[in-house]
Amino acid sequence: MTGRTIDAEPSVSYLKSMSVKPLIILPDASLRKVSEPVVAVDGRIRRLIDDMLESMYHALGIGLAAVQVGELLRLLVVDIAGKDVPKNPQVFINPEITWFSEQRRVHEEGCLSVPGYYAEIERPEKIYMKYLDRSGKLQEIEAHGLLATCLQHEIDHLNGVLFIDHVSRLKRDMVLRSFKKRSRERHVSI
Repeated sequence: MTGRTIDAEPSVSYLKSMSVKPLIILPDASLRKVSEPVVAVDGRIRRLIDDMLESMYHALGIGLAAVQVGELLRLLVVDIAGKDVPKNPQVFINPEITWFSEQRRVHEEGCLSVPGYYAEIERPEKIYMKYLDRSGKLQEIEAHGLLATCLQHEIDHLNGVLFIDHVSRLKRDMVLRSFKKRSRERHVSI
């Protein structure tokens, strides 16, 4: 998710060894695949987490799912801290929403995999979720507002769903046609 609390990691010193990964962009078919659970939180997964954070920060995003960097794993990173406050990276492995509020919230969403397109999306205002943290420990979180929106957006990615799937069919088809055209133009000019 583009733009910028509970399970914050106190230090970001591990950010120094990260690398920026290329982002998967619509219409790439891998964005529609369902991600597999992470079996073990090991060194490879922690390096992927670090790379995802670096990639998210580099792209000026507030959330990133592993599928967006080519890894079909149920893993996402989020940092909704504003630009004038310290970074607050959060890691969610095998996230599972266990409850949605009936109250709804509309927020303008964008996506690093659908660059340049934004739409107002309505989602539950509040969620409860369980997940594994960076060390593999089971956690629970109650999220509301922007954090709840961001988590739902990124979990959609893990299920092969894009935020444009929440807009009208007409708007979604226009966006898809536009990105398919851009993709063909990029391949022709290479």
